[in-house]
Amino acid sequence: MHRLPDRAILRLSGPDTIALLERTVTHTVADWAEGDARYGALLTPQGKIIADYIAHRAADGVLIDVHAEAADDLMKRLKMFRLRSSVEIDRDETLVCAINVEGLADPRTPKLPRRSIVPAGEAADPLLRWDALAIAAGIPEWGRDYRAAEVFPTDINMDVMNGIDYRKGCFVGQEVASRMKRKGLIRKRTVRLQGEGLETGAEVRAGESLLGTVTSAAAGEALALLRTDRFAKSLQDRQPVSVKGAPAEIDSAPWLIAEVKAHLEAPTHE
Repeated sequence: MHRLPDRAILRLSGPDTIALLERTVTHTVADWAEGDARYGALLTPQGKIIADYIAHRAADGVLIDVHAEAADDLMKRLKMFRLRSSVEIDRDETLVCAINVEGLADPRTPKLPRRSIVPAGEAADPLLRWDALAIAAGIPEWGRDYRAAEVFPTDINMDVMNGIDYRKGCFVGQEVASRMKRKGLIRKRTVRLQGEGLETGAEVRAGESLLGTVTSAAAGEALALLRTDRFAKSLQDRQPVSVKGAPAEIDSAPWLIAEVKAHLEAPTHE
């Protein structure tokens, strides 16, 4: 069992824990059975991601598995939102997140290994190849592909990874997030690339058109944040995709194909 690098655990407990999460974070909290994991985030009022995380429903509350550098900010903001609610929020240094074949399925994708929150002594060795695994699975992550208040949930595909419940009564940043979804044509998406010479920060182009930028790369694969309308136009014009002049192939997931089709059927392109 290997510890996942750069993760921290927040413990939320108290009778108002679920009510606090219901009114603040993006994911569903209804019908949340003990032992289940859910993917979600806390947003700014302007709809950008402060921190995303995987939350585990525990017997005595909720354990939040979050990037270590985002943990203190997330904890501070949740404490601010609790007001008079009876919720204790603390960083639990005795626990770590680990890859565990007997753990819970990653709620973002079945392509990633199962994970558990375990006592620190049970998973001392870090899993050094985690970034390569996540990139190959098409999963962008805080600290590697983006940081606080840089991206909207749809930029990193949270809506197609069950990270947002648009039917919830409320959550911080809901108005902006819902409006972007209702517009129908998502402007930016994170996609998986394959090719040679892929590196973080490299431009992704189709002919002379700048589609976007590589946000992370490992072992001949990469993630990139692209303009979906420009990608759709490049397909229409049969312009090959390239990174630093070398051919690159974009993994066309079903949801991406549907969005490209929607752009192509729209009256105009930007």
